[in-house]
Amino acid sequence: MSEVKKRIQHSAEFKARVGLEALKEQKTLNQLSQEYGVHPVMIGKWKQEIQNQAKSLFDTKRGPKVVDEANKTTENLYSEIGKLKMSLDWLKKKSGISPKGYGEPGS
Repeated sequence: MSEVKKRIQHSAEFKARVGLEALKEQKTLNQLSQEYGVHPVMIGKWKQEIQNQAKSLFDTKRGPKVVDEANKTTENLYSEIGKLKMSLDWLKKKSGISPKGYGEPGS
């Protein structure tokens, strides 16, 4: 019986390295194939993928830095607490109930 070859899973780093080498066009796909032990068709596909993805690298425009969502939520909550505390103090003052520090003797 013939041996069954398992597919080799190449890392993204390896694919990028070989694809960029192919983009340089200093060696033919056959030379790269022999050097890295990968079929020339695969190298061609990786090269094509790099070319297609390169366009999207510069699509994003400069803008405000991305704020960490957890940090943003915390800041929003503290802001809301501050607003509610101010409203509560104002309501207590207007209703005649004195909040701590307001109207107490010695303050």
